[in-house]
Amino acid sequence: MGSEFPPASLSRRDLLRMIGVAGGSALMYQAMTNLGFAAESTYRRPPPLQGSGKGSVLILGAGLAGLVAAYELGKAGYKVQVLEYNARAGGRNWTLRGGDTYTELGGHTQTCQFDKGLYFNPGPWRIPYHHTGVLDYCHQFGVPLEPFVQVNHNAYMHNPEAFGGKPQRLRELQADWHGGIAELLAKASGKGALDDLVSKEDREILLESLRQFGGLDSQFRYVAGRDSSEHRGYAKEPGGGPDGKPTFSNPVGISDVLKSGLWKQLGMSALYEYQTTLLQPIGGMDAIGKAFVREIGPQIIRYNSKVTGIAQSDGGVTVTYEDTGKPGTALQAKADWCVCTIPLSILSQIPIQVSAEKAAAISAVPYMSSAKVGLQFKRRFWEEDDRIYGGVSTSDTPIGMIGYPSHGVGTKKGVLLGAYAFFTEAYEFTSLDPATRIAKALEYGSQIHPQYKKEYENGMAVAWHRVPSTLGCFGWWTDQAREQHYANLCSLDGRIVLAGEHASYLPAWQEGAILSSLAAIDQLHRKAVAGGAA
Repeated sequence: MGSEFPPASLSRRDLLRMIGVAGGSALMYQAMTNLGFAAESTYRRPPPLQGSGKGSVLILGAGLAGLVAAYELGKAGYKVQVLEYNARAGGRNWTLRGGDTYTELGGHTQTCQFDKGLYFNPGPWRIPYHHTGVLDYCHQFGVPLEPFVQVNHNAYMHNPEAFGGKPQRLRELQADWHGGIAELLAKASGKGALDDLVSKEDREILLESLRQFGGLDSQFRYVAGRDSSEHRGYAKEPGGGPDGKPTFSNPVGISDVLKSGLWKQLGMSALYEYQTTLLQPIGGMDAIGKAFVREIGPQIIRYNSKVTGIAQSDGGVTVTYEDTGKPGTALQAKADWCVCTIPLSILSQIPIQVSAEKAAAISAVPYMSSAKVGLQFKRRFWEEDDRIYGGVSTSDTPIGMIGYPSHGVGTKKGVLLGAYAFFTEAYEFTSLDPATRIAKALEYGSQIHPQYKKEYENGMAVAWHRVPSTLGCFGWWTDQAREQHYANLCSLDGRIVLAGEHASYLPAWQEGAILSSLAAIDQLHRKAVAGGAA
């Protein structure tokens, strides 16, 4: 597999369990939310801020947290100004298209060569239906949405050490797993092993439900036949005419599923964050950031502004910054209040005049690593050859997963998410130059789709610890850190309040950024209406 990557035998799911043992439930929760395994929004559209806002607010960062603050505070009557490090708004709400140029930490510059209409979301790429804050702003601003396919039963599950390295269809393995479990339970019931747990009447209902759930035959066996094939698919599909008789497929025994280790991935399809319906903005995730800019007015944001210092007094806040196009020249912006949404990985390196408790909180949260690779292909072979329309194939190789575009079905070309790496694999990807990351994504992806090498055209690779504006993917809390620092991080400190996904219980999600921003500006507004800083 090459020395750059850890052994594939330690899957991300194995590591999740290790994290839970070592770091506690919150650390496990962070890992799960990053992979889409957890997190529920408490968002309800808030009433307008009560009382007329007077004075000025300086917002640091034009990610979703900063944009929400600018929009809501502006509506309340505050004079708002936003300083943004990048030449665009949105922060991690980011879409790459043909012609875009991106330079990462270390100096490697990539120019996107995707064809017109094709794109790649290096950051967030899906919106669960219960992330109502994101969806509400999309509805308010007229951002059109379309379904995002997360679970595709015809996608692949892959472990290079199982089934001779041959990828398996999710529907086949899921059917074999369910069928094997159902048969075992039916046998146990038949031998009276469940008599203490279910009544005689319930036992009959249970057996029938197991037969339907597992695709068992009339003898409660999971074997090749119509019942199992209607769950796992046919070796030869039903057709018309004299040759239309289907051929039943041959199930894999439960022992083979267990030994493959792929059962660890089967539960993902039932997890709350993956349940339908998920959504995405038509044309790219950055449609949300662009809509906010349209609503608040582009003149509110000063781009290419690198914050170098944050000070406050009883009378207001002074932020020192420089134009990234003219480094070394100190500029200043002043306001009555400040909402700082700068990621803690950056903010912890900036002098900021806050309490010792808040300063400790800012420095207490490391950032998770993540890397994505977008690959453009000459034709959508995953649709034409493999009948995969959207969804995700999982792999116990360093690429983690392959994401198929839910949009553009039936068109000629497409961009795949060719790698979505976390944990050790992401750090290893980050250590490589972009061209090598792409080459590795092609190498491992070819184990699932041999068409890769013939059909590949170009790609983009983003490793989040090399993104200058974030230096990481998202805030990585532990139980202990939350207990000690979270309240201090989120509280209003004089005239400064922090916001961002790191100031929420939905880390790594756009919803967390929105909820944290609403909580932050509520604190600020209450204090401002009451007459100033404490």
